Amino acid sequence: MPRHKPNTIWIDGDACPKAVKEIIFKSSRRLNITVILVANSYQNLPPSDLIKLIVVDKGFDAADEHIIDQVQIHDLVITADIPLAAKVLKKKAIALNPRGEIYNENTICSILSMRDFMKELRDAGTITSGPAAFGPKDIKQFADSLNKLIS
Repeated sequence: MPRHKPNTIWIDGDACPKAVKEIIFKSSRRLNITVILVANSYQNLPPSDLIKLIVVDKGFDAADEHIIDQVQIHDLVITADIPLAAKVLKKKAIALNPRGEIYNENTICSILSMRDFMKELRDAGTITSGPAAFGPKDIKQFADSLNKLIS
């Protein structure tokens, strides 16, 4: 995948871990990249002309729809929402999971299929647990992936 410094980093903000947001905010200042956090509720942001908050309606997928409507080619979207990541890729933008997984055209279909399969197992009561707790290893993996994408 050719590397382009993104004009904007979009954050699907409601479920994004605080540690990930802090890494993004520091990178924004260091590299002069605009960050737009889209959320259903107010969130504290550091003072910066580069970092903005957009509060959308609390409706289902309102933040996702706003991001898809606004995202541009080569922008970077931080999201754990796999269907949103798939839509981002269709717009020729880049999608990165808060755990550091870089979504791409070659893998997104299988990731969506696995997500649906796991949902069926959870709905049937076959599996009752979700992903492992978010921890230091995830933070490091995210920081490494972000650096790879924006440096």
